[in-house]
Amino acid sequence: MTSVTDVAPAPGRSRRQLTLGAILHGSGGHIAGWRHPSSPPGGQLDLDHHIQLARTLERGTFDALFVADVVAIWGHQYDSLRRTARADHFEPLTLLAALSTVTERIGLVATATTTYNEPFHIARRFASLDHLSAGRAGWNVVTSVVPLEAGNFGRDTHLDHSARYLRAEEFVEVVRKLWDSFDDGSVVRDTASGHYYDPAGLRTPHHAGPHFTVRGPLNISRPPQGHPVIFQAGSSETGLAFAARHGEVVFTAQTTLAGAQAFYADIKARAAAYGRDSDHLLVWPLLAPFVASTRERARARLAELQELVHDDVARRLVQDNIGDLDLSGYPLDGPLPPVGATNRSRSRQELMLDLARRENLTIRQLALRFTTAGAVVGTPEDVADHIEEWFTTRAADGFNVSFPYLPGAAEDFVDHVVPELRRRGLFRHAYETTTLRGHLGLPRPGPAHVRGPTPGMPRTSVPWASGTPRPWAARTSGAARTSGTARVSAAVGASAAVRAAGAPSRGRWARGGGTGQGRRREAGDPWHLTWHPTLPVTPAPPAQPASPSTAAGDGCISTPSSSRRGSSWPPGGTRAPSRTRA
Repeated sequence: MTSVTDVAPAPGRSRRQLTLGAILHGSGGHIAGWRHPSSPPGGQLDLDHHIQLARTLERGTFDALFVADVVAIWGHQYDSLRRTARADHFEPLTLLAALSTVTERIGLVATATTTYNEPFHIARRFASLDHLSAGRAGWNVVTSVVPLEAGNFGRDTHLDHSARYLRAEEFVEVVRKLWDSFDDGSVVRDTASGHYYDPAGLRTPHHAGPHFTVRGPLNISRPPQGHPVIFQAGSSETGLAFAARHGEVVFTAQTTLAGAQAFYADIKARAAAYGRDSDHLLVWPLLAPFVASTRERARARLAELQELVHDDVARRLVQDNIGDLDLSGYPLDGPLPPVGATNRSRSRQELMLDLARRENLTIRQLALRFTTAGAVVGTPEDVADHIEEWFTTRAADGFNVSFPYLPGAAEDFVDHVVPELRRRGLFRHAYETTTLRGHLGLPRPGPAHVRGPTPGMPRTSVPWASGTPRPWAARTSGAARTSGTARVSAAVGASAAVRAAGAPSRGRWARGGGTGQGRRREAGDPWHLTWHPTLPVTPAPPAQPASPSTAAGDGCISTPSSSRRGSSWPPGGTRAPSRTRA
């Protein structure tokens, strides 16, 4: 087994440190978790229950807890919802504001869509949460994948995939401008002089773009973290490009070590190609732990939950997650019918279809596999083995932990897995910082006018070899401008040619510290940088030829193996586990 000391340290730390987040489902991440004997049936709307969970996770020194969200009831047929807890849950920011008053260190991450919100609202709400929590807020940026959301906002149909991401690009840009409305220290609150803020530190965005016109400024001072931490989960080609430009923590659903390593290398290379420090993008695969004192008991806990999945729920799980498909006339123990393209989560559809075809799964088997995505079944040592292997082999910087039932599964993890991770030197014994950025080892962004253009936003200029004509030379000589899209396409093509000729492959930015110094260009920087963050951009080419977004691997459930950890054990499938403790 690789020792943690063999892993190169990240900037700002003495060594690379494992990070952990937890998905705060009221009754558990498994679709039948609410039926588990240890889960309170009304936990979805029980504040005391959520407070207990948050305190348990903080006792385990988790970096963050995360609340997912959609702005509609999930599913197309309401009769199937009578068998799940999906129709009943808190609005995330309201819940996290309450939890900020009973926690001290754990990060608080909420999902908010860019498709059915306005930038000013989102900037204000997350800045408020960051102030309420003294610097612990995070925003999980989503573009919405549930078609029913459209009907709640005056639309007949959902925006198509590419349109949602174009809107999201500009949305994030505007939110960042609004967070920078006040310089650090410009709100002086000097009672003696009567000066509340220094007008010289006010930055009114005056943004005008294809989707949004926002004057600003924001009516709350700069967040304690500068910007709340940006989380993202895009896995389609467009989503990967968006995550590489903006994400600071990226969720992924990779199910095999090889697939996770390919995804890790790919997203880090994309971030570097956009001028970002790849160490400032953390990768968190999904982890659903079934932990017990023995492997047999852990497997029994999994089987118990699987037995609670009703037939109606199994059918709806596949139908809602694989795309625009009606399975009502198909037997659960038969194969999937032909599936067309979807306007929902394309990466999820590809993963599920690949798994079903490769292993010849029935609809029921596919549903049961989906309920246990990311599952690792075994003893605390087994789960720690899985975490250590993925972390030390650069498949993950941390994990987004989804506890199948609550509160029991969270308590088991904190009481038994976390101590084992600490014993191995992988995880902290106590919080060392007070902010979410501090926990994650991420720098605090300085004000925009100090740090310059945000690394990660699309470039429309490239490093030029001597004598190479610029594609928009007419613009620089005063002639009519070419269109933004044409400039971007020409720049990307020219950049590839210059790299092939041996010119510098990307811009260099001096790394800002964690105290707000921001980033500045180094002297002699060969890049001539112009940033147009609202323009559609061809994604930067990944360094890895693999396609990790579809590398579903050999299953969704890992149990320990005598030869190596991480092989699959599919409930409802055709293979039985062959496990003995090495």
